[in-house]
Amino acid sequence: MIEPILLAVTRVATFEGQQAKTNATGFFFERAQRLFVVTSRHVLIDEPTKHFPDRIEIELHVDPDNMGASTGFSIPLYRDSKSVWRDGLDGGGGIDVAVIELDRAALPPSMVYRAFTPTHLYRPRDRIEAGTPVLIAGFPLGFHDTLHHLPVVRQAIISSSFGMRFQGHGYFLTDARTHRGTSGAPVVMRMPRTDASTRALPWMLLGTHSARLDVGPRDFVLDEALGLNTAWYADILLPLTEA
Repeated sequence: MIEPILLAVTRVATFEGQQAKTNATGFFFERAQRLFVVTSRHVLIDEPTKHFPDRIEIELHVDPDNMGASTGFSIPLYRDSKSVWRDGLDGGGGIDVAVIELDRAALPPSMVYRAFTPTHLYRPRDRIEAGTPVLIAGFPLGFHDTLHHLPVVRQAIISSSFGMRFQGHGYFLTDARTHRGTSGAPVVMRMPRTDASTRALPWMLLGTHSARLDVGPRDFVLDEALGLNTAWYADILLPLTEA
């Protein structure tokens, strides 16, 4: 048995032409029979670092009886000179989350995956507070189970008041050891209750991991890194996946 959270996450590689650029993490989100891959916006385009890939490749499992069988699925990032992903703005500025709708007809018919849905999003009545243990599933520095093509999971806790916009931005903080390659990973906690819609993936989706948070100036000899990270609230996926 493979833990379902591991099948909801996919490895993302970015390319400019045939040149490999970066590695990152994505996860699947399903809504009204439409399937999306979610990742960080800066994985797809990052103006400050002049990161402008023209396609990504995600890794898909294609045999339910053999987790070692996988294939790369290439997704062009532009069509008719227009970006194919959706991102957004809020009162605090840009949101470091992007979604791309997948063409189901082009996907392998034997694809093995799990997907979050709107029923997996947190609700106001769910008890989530600072210090709550959470998990971040992804591909730190591209590291993963290369035989079965599965991500790894890091433990974390919520480090800011959940539900409040930290410093006015649409994210909360986590305390976890993360690395490059984890961008776009889902931040999850166990469902306090399950029903038919969440039984196959009993994890509540809280946010999308974005980046490590640091302070400046910091003495890089005397002062350790904060070890804190930003995670954008998952409810941004609702407007981004509207028909």
